[in-house]
Amino acid sequence: MPTLIPAITNAAGEQLGSRLDLPLEGSPLAYAIFAHCFTCTKNIKAAAHISRSLTRQRIAVLRFDFTGLGESEGDFTETNFTSNVADLQAVASYLALEFEAPRLLIGHSLGGSAVLQAAHLIPSVRAVVTIA
Repeated sequence: MPTLIPAITNAAGEQLGSRLDLPLEGSPLAYAIFAHCFTCTKNIKAAAHISRSLTRQRIAVLRFDFTGLGESEGDFTETNFTSNVADLQAVASYLALEFEAPRLLIGHSLGGSAVLQAAHLIPSVRAVVTIA
């Protein structure tokens, strides 16, 4: 699956580590955002497997690291649930400006709670998936 490394800035002006997994063939039918669990990163196995499965269905998946984790800038100790939701909004805004607004939010554990909270703040979202 082809991958892009987008430059996404959060509300505090910090770069969020991210990767956009694209379908092998054809243009994406839709875009999704994957939010990882507490202290995890965008590279957890669950995210990779889900992304691979979705790209086979021509759904592009943007995975990112919340502020202060993985490849993202910032201090993790300065973050909270509200800042996680704001990171999701920043990622959605990036997709809307550069590609297409996300229709699907996927979250694992704490990321699941964050996508539930963010869903009503991102008008393009049509479906939300939470895992564990």
